[in-house]
Amino acid sequence: MASLAQRSKDANVTMAEQHDFEDASPDVPKKWRGTEADNANMKAMGRVQELRRNFTFITILGFGSTLICTWEVVMANIYPVLTNGGTAGFFWGWIIVTIGYILVYASLSEMASMAPTSGGQYHWVSEFAPPSCQRFLSYIVGWLCFTGWQSGLTAISFIAGTIIQGLIALNNPGYVLVPWHGTLLTIAVCAFAIFFNTVIASKLPLVEGSIVFLHISGLFIVIIVLWTLAPRHTAQEAFLEFTNNGGWDSQGTSLLVGLYPLVVALIGFDSVVHMSEEIKDAASTLPRAIMWSTYLNAFLGFLMVITLIFTWGDAEEIAKSPTGYPFIQVLYNVTNSRAAADVLSSILIITLTASVIACVATASRQLWAFARDQGVPFSSFIAYVNPRLNIPVNAVLISLAATSLLALLNIGSYAALNAIFALDCAALLSSYMISIGCLLLKRLKGEPLPPRPWSLGSYGLWINIAALCWLAPIFVFTLFPSTTPTDAAGMNWGILLFGAMILFATAYYFVRGKKVYISPRERLRRDIQM
Repeated sequence: MASLAQRSKDANVTMAEQHDFEDASPDVPKKWRGTEADNANMKAMGRVQELRRNFTFITILGFGSTLICTWEVVMANIYPVLTNGGTAGFFWGWIIVTIGYILVYASLSEMASMAPTSGGQYHWVSEFAPPSCQRFLSYIVGWLCFTGWQSGLTAISFIAGTIIQGLIALNNPGYVLVPWHGTLLTIAVCAFAIFFNTVIASKLPLVEGSIVFLHISGLFIVIIVLWTLAPRHTAQEAFLEFTNNGGWDSQGTSLLVGLYPLVVALIGFDSVVHMSEEIKDAASTLPRAIMWSTYLNAFLGFLMVITLIFTWGDAEEIAKSPTGYPFIQVLYNVTNSRAAADVLSSILIITLTASVIACVATASRQLWAFARDQGVPFSSFIAYVNPRLNIPVNAVLISLAATSLLALLNIGSYAALNAIFALDCAALLSSYMISIGCLLLKRLKGEPLPPRPWSLGSYGLWINIAALCWLAPIFVFTLFPSTTPTDAAGMNWGILLFGAMILFATAYYFVRGKKVYISPRERLRRDIQM
């Protein structure tokens, strides 16, 4: 039997010969194959163009901005901030989180410019990590991204579905929130997104680019209503009054625990990276789209934070809302109209559903990219690209199956479902840390980096260090329970799921993955860019 090294070498030779004659799959029309720079980057990474490059800067900016529907998530997740931090923690925490994420996404943007591939983090780790550990590390990061995006898809689908359930409760006082109703609505929202990503997949750029206008205008509609009709807190209450209702031994710990919903509201701008093989001039477009969507959503989130800390009213009252969502209660209280609360809440439902549509695309592309490198079971089935639609249909359908199974946890235990949300955050944050850490190590060693049109220049080293210094504690506190002392129902079981996933991925790597996985580094042909 040929050795692993020889097998990898043979794979590289075969891939190189193929790429000398073929830039793209014959199923991809020429007008969708991208620019010469795209072709050169695909050759350098040892890839063939299999998907249509139909995203431009504006449409991918809309894609990223609507997927990470920041102000909507901020509004939907008021309650954890009421518990830890209060109005002052909400405001100052947002400043901290925004600065930290800008450092992180600047680091990711530079790597995206070096290697614009749907593999994203696991490709970067493979290329930048020391040769002795790159295969194992990139394999684990591939599973982290898969886990993060599939659980993130469940989380967004659940929020959109249960807001609908909350409106049912608002309009029908006799209705009681039943967990299995929320599960069915979650699956229904995801199924609708699957329809968009298969039957009318070619319209995805237009849809996501258009929804961004509702994403922006909807914010101003909501905040104008709140500033006009809601009672006001004083500046003293809004900016300087911290709360520690979680029972923590210090206000500082309470504040850090309370950052979790704010961290969630800005996580995931690597989404556009996983769409990179569908973007024209990806090496230049990707970093600009990541950074500008971060700036846009951080600003919109800031406006919502400022509005809420002045207008959310009595914290204890809204926390007891029968709708399950304090923001629905706030909208009803200030308008004194169920119809008005329905209309305003429907803005969030529409934009969150658009987020689910984009999330399906991201999760399926990441899974597809990992499958073509033999990183998951049934890789050949998952990596299949429909020749007519030029999309990985099987990977899209697996995203629906994963969401449906994870949503079932809500029937048995809401705590279990909360663990899925924490798992999403922990998995993606750790993938960022490992990717940036590998790039930082390469910089510290003075090794040359791949050519890229978007660079951090001489500031790169310090930005990478600062990003890691922010990510490490944030990662830890996202796995804390919201209150202490805690019990089984209030425990954050995300740490258990995260550990189980790492153990499973590691075991599968040594049992199966080590034999079949071909890491991105083994396919590289950077010599053509020299």
